[in-house]
Amino acid sequence: MNYSYKGKILISTPDISGDIFSRSVVLVVEHNEQGAFGLILNKKNSQMSSKFKEFFDFKIEVYDGGPVENDKVFFIARGKKVTESFTDITQEFYLTEDIENIISSVLNGDLSINDVKIFSGYSGWSSLQLDDEIQKKVWTVVDIYNLDYTLPNDQTLWKSIMQNLGGEYLLWANSPEDISLN
Repeated sequence: MNYSYKGKILISTPDISGDIFSRSVVLVVEHNEQGAFGLILNKKNSQMSSKFKEFFDFKIEVYDGGPVENDKVFFIARGKKVTESFTDITQEFYLTEDIENIISSVLNGDLSINDVKIFSGYSGWSSLQLDDEIQKKVWTVVDIYNLDYTLPNDQTLWKSIMQNLGGEYLLWANSPEDISLN
C-alpha cells in the first residue's frame, strides 16, 4: 500500500447493482496496511430510525453505514467534542461510538441533533482489498471539500457528485438504477 484513501469519498460505479453499495457514497474514515473503514453517507435505514425514535421525541434518521456489524452504532458529529473517545475526520467533524454521551448531549442541548448523523454498521475492507476494488474501477475516489457529513443525504448525493464529475460520470448519473434496463 503506497497511498491512503483516508478522508476521501468513494463513489460506487453503476456496475455495483443490487447490493448495499449500489449508488453509494462512502466516506473513508481509516485506511492503512490492515485495511479500511468507512461509512455510507446516503442510505437511510428506516428500521433503525424507528428504534432511535424511542430515545427522542422527534424524528431521527439512521443510516446504513455498511454491511459489517449492523448491531454497532456510529456517530459523525460536528463541532463540540462531547466524548473522550473519538476519531477526527476533519477539524470540524469527528466519529464516535459513544452512544451515551452523544444522546445525553443532544437531550440536554449541548449538541444539536442537526450536528449528528447516526449509522448502523460500517463498510470494511481487509488489507489491500480497497486498493484492489479501486484498481478494478468498482469505486471512483473523489476529493470533496466542505461536504457536510451530517446532512440528511439520500440517493441525490450520488447523482449530484456524478454530475459534478462530468464526462462519462454524467452518463452514469443519468442511467437507471437497474442498468440492464438501459
